Amino acid sequence: MEMMIEVQDLSKFYGPLLAVNHLGFQVAAGEIVGFLGPNGAGKTTTLKMLAGFLAPTSGTARINGFDCVSHSLEVRRSLGYLPENVSIYPDLTVSQFLRFAARAKGVEAKEETGECQRVMAACGLGEVEGKLVAALSKGYRQRLGLAQALLNRPPVLILDEPTIGLDPSQIVEIRSLIKNLEGSHTVMLSSHILPEVSQLCHRVIIINRGQIVASDTPENLSRQMGHGSRISLTVKGPEAQVTAALQALPGVGRVASFGEGRYLVEGGNGKDLRPELARLLVQQGFDLLELKSQEFSLEDVFLNLVTEEES
Repeated sequence: MEMMIEVQDLSKFYGPLLAVNHLGFQVAAGEIVGFLGPNGAGKTTTLKMLAGFLAPTSGTARINGFDCVSHSLEVRRSLGYLPENVSIYPDLTVSQFLRFAARAKGVEAKEETGECQRVMAACGLGEVEGKLVAALSKGYRQRLGLAQALLNRPPVLILDEPTIGLDPSQIVEIRSLIKNLEGSHTVMLSSHILPEVSQLCHRVIIINRGQIVASDTPENLSRQMGHGSRISLTVKGPEAQVTAALQALPGVGRVASFGEGRYLVEGGNGKDLRPELARLLVQQGFDLLELKSQEFSLEDVFLNLVTEEES
């Protein structure tokens, strides 16, 4: 399998601060990989090193087979990059900016108009084509940043918070656009919207304090964490009595109450507690209105890993 992104023993110091600590990972051709971590974990620094904006202190990074330091021009020809803060010229129109970006990326003159129209249509920029960038909303600026990254059909895309600043309908549109890149582009994206990552990405890499703490599919990470069980219930009865009854059941690790008769029960022994919970509540005279298993989400995995790492 061809590897489009290869990182080996990559580190970055800012003075005495170690921001990225001996990272190593690979991304295969056609993969969409989520790059996650809390603020200050080293995500943006890593993406900037891959994009050639920062030189690593040590280690190597390769894009499409080219070293990001010694062959930076070849890397940039293979790469579309959307930084966290999009830098675009405010005194140009949308069309003018994309034409400028197309020339900078080596799009042939005869293909320039068609290529600019293609990315504008893909990113929903047609209605603002003649507007000055300075007059665009934050959402449209984000779309424009994504459009310039798509120019000249680069095989690798690095997207740092691609949906930041967008409203819910725009997020759905950009998510659909990124999903459509599957197979034809290799995509590495950073996002704080974890359900978005779950829907888009084949695999996630989670870093904390500059080091990788997990790398797998969202499903596998959830399964690995789900060695226990989580059950949501809706029970009619006095909250204190219901909580005490649930906590007294062998195998129950934690009981959380959310008001209006809603509870979350966590068990730590891998046993399905639903039959015993149902019998217990009925025997004690409580009305059981709802009982269902609740899967561990990517957010649960993320919080658990980051909390463990920091402790």
